[in-house]
Amino acid sequence: MSMTAMDALMRQARIRPKSTALVFHQESWTYERLLAEAEALARGLAAEGVRPGDRVVLHMVNRPEMVVAYYACFRLGAIAAPLRAAFKFAELATLLQRLAPALYIGETALYPNVAAVETSILAADKRFVVGKTVEQSGRPWELLFDEAVGGALPEAPALHEPAVLLNTSGTTGQPKFVIHTAATLSETVDRILRHAGLCEDDVVVGALPMVHVGGLSTTLSFVAGGIPIILLEGFDADAVLDNIEHYRCTWCLGFPAQYAALLDRQRARPRNLASLRICLTAGDVCPVVLQDRCPVEIGAPLYNLWGATEVVGALTFGLQRGPVARIAEGARVRLVDERGVEVPRGEVGELLVRGPNVFTGYWNDPQATAELLKGGWYHTGDLMRRGEGHDLWFVGRKKDIIIRGGTNIAPAEVERVLTAHVAVQEAVVVGIPDEVLGQRVFGFVKLASGAEPAAVSDILAATAAQLADFKVPEGLGIVDDFPRNALSKVDRNALVTMAIDADRSLRGGAPLQPAQLPGQAARDVRLRSGASVN
Repeated sequence: MSMTAMDALMRQARIRPKSTALVFHQESWTYERLLAEAEALARGLAAEGVRPGDRVVLHMVNRPEMVVAYYACFRLGAIAAPLRAAFKFAELATLLQRLAPALYIGETALYPNVAAVETSILAADKRFVVGKTVEQSGRPWELLFDEAVGGALPEAPALHEPAVLLNTSGTTGQPKFVIHTAATLSETVDRILRHAGLCEDDVVVGALPMVHVGGLSTTLSFVAGGIPIILLEGFDADAVLDNIEHYRCTWCLGFPAQYAALLDRQRARPRNLASLRICLTAGDVCPVVLQDRCPVEIGAPLYNLWGATEVVGALTFGLQRGPVARIAEGARVRLVDERGVEVPRGEVGELLVRGPNVFTGYWNDPQATAELLKGGWYHTGDLMRRGEGHDLWFVGRKKDIIIRGGTNIAPAEVERVLTAHVAVQEAVVVGIPDEVLGQRVFGFVKLASGAEPAAVSDILAATAAQLADFKVPEGLGIVDDFPRNALSKVDRNALVTMAIDADRSLRGGAPLQPAQLPGQAARDVRLRSGASVN
């Protein structure tokens, strides 16, 4: 096994202590400083009673303190549990209850969504906040460093125990926590450095959220490889382009929707992007039109990179246009049919992956673990076909998960919130195709007896108050009843067709014609505007 993420940081601090590890708001952080602060924070966490195996919630946007906190957890053997900035109170409270954290580290702008969480779930004196603190905003995180002297650290944290829990949507609507260990993270980093086209002369722009596997795994890889990171709080197309120009960045990773925004902003205000040599996109299928535009408009090719929260590094980027990836050297990959039998080259099968970089299970969810991790093989749910050589072409997804702007959305989770409204009797949520985002969220509701169609606005407002913006349906249709198949299950394919027709009519400016079902009709559709990409 390669060295752990913490060992890799220690090595860089030893061989290039004064070199730049990352730049944030024009401030340079050296490897020496990054290691010193991670060690001090680990001791501070230990002084607060955090022990190996305890969960430490990290609730921040991209910033150096987030990087420091990850490495501090790794050094101590605590389990880092990052939570997304977009989550609202109801989502965070549920996740915190499941995690039972020993300590929380957040930031001033995000803490209001956590402040009201019961102290039985998260103790008041275990809430630390980065940034200016005000009344009821948690304790200053600087206190953790004041306590650092007394904290004892283990000599060697366990390699095969959980090191990080990454939140991902489940098909049941119950979010899952994907377990990665120091060992699986180490193998992931090693494969990224070997197969993602990186070299020591690179400078990367880091805009992917570190609460996602893509942002975390690449950040750990850049540090391990001695590659400077221009760290951005989040994705902003103009900020990304400006930093590429200013710092002569060579390597960029983002979702397809983000590249669409980069191309549009570059056309509106051109920058000198001559340093950029490779662009990779992950999280969703990349439209070929984006791949065609990138070399012309920003001067670098755009390639697909497949990955999942459960495994990164088994496939590397494909060199052809279209939804193609390549099997990485040494990776164990199979394509199988419904019986688990390998399909011949050219036929479609479900992608299975096995190896030391594969997650070890889902936190406190043996049923989900047994369903998707069988005999060491991770069943991805993605349908692919084998092309020439080591190429794998993405075909579709077995499950109903909606992927909007590179982020997974479980329909069941949204449906549960919709049906909690007093005016809703039943709800179904589907994804409809979008050239930029990949998919958008569209919902249908059957109203409760006595409810009026005007309730749609209230339903959407109530949903927006409980879910992150990217999960809220951008269109909501009212139906008398839902189409069903022979097994009396809701026919989601029929609803997708309805949603596409209704959405096309509204966005095209044509009068909306009720989408017809056998014996039913969509009586009302309201489009929600201003949804954001997260």
